[in-house]
Amino acid sequence: MFFRRKPKVAAVSPTPVVAPFGATGEPDMRGLGRLLWQKKTMIIGMTLIAAGAAFVVVNAITPRYRSESRILLEARENVFLRAEADKTGDRTTIDAEAVSSQIQVVLSRDLARQVIQKEGLADLPEFDSGAGGLRLILGLFGIGRDPTAMTKEERTLEAYYERINVSLVEKSRVISIDFSSANADLAAKVANAIAETYLTMQQSAKQDQTRAAGNWLAGEIDKMRQKVADAEAKVEEYRSRSNLFVGSNNTSLPNQQLTEINSQIAAARGQKADLEARAKQLRELIRTGKPIESSDIANSDAMRRMIEQRIALRSQLAEQSTTLLDQHPRIKELKAQIGEIDRQIRTEGERLARQLENDAKLAGDRLESLTASINQVKQLASQTNEQDVQLRALEREAKTQRDLLESYLTKYREASARDNINAAPPEARIISRASPALKPAYPKKLPTVLIAAFAAFALSSGFIVTGALLSVPTPSPYAYGYGPTGYAPPRFEPQAYQPTVMVQPNFAPPVMPSMPQVQSPPTMPQMPMAPSFAAAAPAMVPLPVSTVEQIARSLRQGGDTGRRVTVIGTARNVGTTYAAITLARALVQEANVILVDLAFGAPNLSVISTDPNAPGVAELVRGTASFGDIITRDQFSNVHLIATGNVGPDGPVLAASPMLATVIEALVRSYDHVVIDVGSAADIAVERFAPLAQRAVLVASDPANPATRAARERLMLAGFADVTLMAGAGQVAAA
Repeated sequence: MFFRRKPKVAAVSPTPVVAPFGATGEPDMRGLGRLLWQKKTMIIGMTLIAAGAAFVVVNAITPRYRSESRILLEARENVFLRAEADKTGDRTTIDAEAVSSQIQVVLSRDLARQVIQKEGLADLPEFDSGAGGLRLILGLFGIGRDPTAMTKEERTLEAYYERINVSLVEKSRVISIDFSSANADLAAKVANAIAETYLTMQQSAKQDQTRAAGNWLAGEIDKMRQKVADAEAKVEEYRSRSNLFVGSNNTSLPNQQLTEINSQIAAARGQKADLEARAKQLRELIRTGKPIESSDIANSDAMRRMIEQRIALRSQLAEQSTTLLDQHPRIKELKAQIGEIDRQIRTEGERLARQLENDAKLAGDRLESLTASINQVKQLASQTNEQDVQLRALEREAKTQRDLLESYLTKYREASARDNINAAPPEARIISRASPALKPAYPKKLPTVLIAAFAAFALSSGFIVTGALLSVPTPSPYAYGYGPTGYAPPRFEPQAYQPTVMVQPNFAPPVMPSMPQVQSPPTMPQMPMAPSFAAAAPAMVPLPVSTVEQIARSLRQGGDTGRRVTVIGTARNVGTTYAAITLARALVQEANVILVDLAFGAPNLSVISTDPNAPGVAELVRGTASFGDIITRDQFSNVHLIATGNVGPDGPVLAASPMLATVIEALVRSYDHVVIDVGSAADIAVERFAPLAQRAVLVASDPANPATRAARERLMLAGFADVTLMAGAGQVAAA
């Protein structure tokens, strides 16, 4: 909605000079120093007041004393008291995560409750001040918890944790436990109690772990014993059912019989061969008539007697032959006796040979019997192989259960021994006990007073300097126009005219800087409030004109079709850029808006940018800049801007580039509304910009002019689906 305001235009006067500024308007350090010196009384007074107030406050605060105890984390378990499975492992290393975990144990609520109960902290007013005081007031305002809604234990724990501080000493395994209290002796006592309780909890945890393991093992041992008994019973039952009895050396009976029969067969075969060889040898001696000299002959008593008789007879024959002749009866008698003895010896040898042959035959029969027996045993052993496999499986299962039972029994004995001899020392020890502090740790009176005094001095000096800087008026950027060669102060006559300016109340400042295409004189006609305009041709019915608020409302309600809009002027100097900026600033109040300058023939948008020299669309199309380089901000609103950049002689080529459609599509994905300023319709081919945005805002200085109607029809024919007419303000922008 536009309203009329008649600004008072006066001649531009030089900027007034105040004490802390130089002639150029820049801050003067000497002037600021003189200003501070003039205000020294106030500064010193504020400093002294703050120091005095801080002194009173720190003396009113109850002092707190802090005491510290230290714990060293280390593996203290004796290697001789460890379990057998843990003796090979290295348990001397404690990493940083373990130290941090132990710090959390020291800060645990269970330990805190034990310390509170042990030292009786809940009964001390310092740790439970009741439900009154400042805490109650803060709880009523929602700043803290309401003490009335807390139990006595919760209030004590809160006070306890406010006073404790547990930290790690840098580059060590030492935990520092700090505790503060209004009573120095109590602070030291509680710090030592925390350390001792921590060691007790750690030792109790290890003992509980060992005891729990022993209890679990005891239950498992009972179960394993039953399992072992069942497994062994299954083995014996299967062995008796399958006749797989075990002999000596834990060998099955068929295998043992095979071994024994094999041994007997070998012995029988050897005996048979021996007897046959001896009988053969004896018969060979008898056949050849050689002297029978054999172990078998020597072992026969009859043979020995006959050999002795033959020897005696031969001795007598030899003796008688010395005196008697061969035909002597005595000699014949002796020879006959010797021959009879030899015949008896041969007969005895044959008898011994037959006896050996009979023994060899008996050995052969026994060999055949043993061979038949071993064949039967082999058949029986082959039949029991499958059963033996099953038996071995049952035996393995029984052995596994038995070994597991033995391992459980070993572990149970170790756990019981460790529990009985109290072999679970804590993996920490106190290396420094807390002692009562001599000086309070809080509050630090002198540093607090000095800091308060310095803060008061700095704040008072800063307020004085800031007030001096803000008291000097700074020239507005709208106080200057834009000429052909740059910015220059406008030169208006004091009372040349009294213009009626159309200003949108939601945007400040209401006057835009003049654009390069503005060539009109510094006078403007009276422009009444839209949609009533001075009719240039009374006979022509004017087209409906919309205000900025109406157009912005229509775009917000238009859905996807209202997310992009093209602003086109009927001619130059009708305020096209001003209308685009005003529309963008109206939309940015409720959404994210970007304003794009595609008026390559008359770029104007960089005037209001926070970075007038930033690259723009031209550099993006050429590929020398990215989106992050070309997007800037409006100096006076939250609108994002994209200028044309360094166009040069490539204006027509850039306007026809298909890259523009890609750029607009990318911006639509990131912003709620995209406002496109394309300049004058007389200078561009509007057909190229219709695909970029289907909605258009036609800016005209005279809505009733036939040229405005013709420009609107041209836009409709070019492809714009919705063309809204807006009154121009080009000469207002020039003013």
